[in-house]
Amino acid sequence: MNGRSCSRSLALLLLLLSPALSGGQSDPVTGTHDFALPIPRAIQTPVRDPFPTLPLPVPPGTIGFSEIARPAGTIFSGTVIGVERRRATPGQSVETVAITFHIESALRGATPGENLTISQWIGLWTSGQRYRIGERVLLFLYPPSKLGLTSCVSAPLGRFAIDPRGRIILDAEQVSAFRKDPVLGGKSRPTLSDFALAVRRAREGE
Repeated sequence: MNGRSCSRSLALLLLLLSPALSGGQSDPVTGTHDFALPIPRAIQTPVRDPFPTLPLPVPPGTIGFSEIARPAGTIFSGTVIGVERRRATPGQSVETVAITFHIESALRGATPGENLTISQWIGLWTSGQRYRIGERVLLFLYPPSKLGLTSCVSAPLGRFAIDPRGRIILDAEQVSAFRKDPVLGGKSRPTLSDFALAVRRAREGE
């Protein structure tokens, strides 16, 4: 009687334990347990660009080429060879970015063949006025401020990309802004000679 009772108790115990045992079986290949445990979701901190690009819209046709050329203290084409972020110091109260160019052609305030470094307020870089090493550009820059800082005249309108063939690339805003200029008007790929002539004509018209 006792033996039969013990057998029934043992069978009942095995029935109760069988789901738990089957849920914790080891994989015969990997030896890992097949428990259905919840996997915590990883908390990822999004990587933020320290210099987010912000658009700088310029209403088309609101400025002419002479208004770009006349205020410029330095006009040159060149290749970016260095970019360095500089923290604020006791002698320089604002954070800046130093951009170094190898000058290819100079129309005003620069010398062909020299390496020219300009300082730009970090806020301009943050707002989208950036440079990358190897980039070829034609720039119209304001004379340096008392802090030694400069920027492109009229923001994006005073900066032009240069294609591999050495032609100046005007975007839609620039084409629209300079459409009345007797030299650049209607051109989307003028040459550097075109710009030299347009700068000279703008200077003569002062």
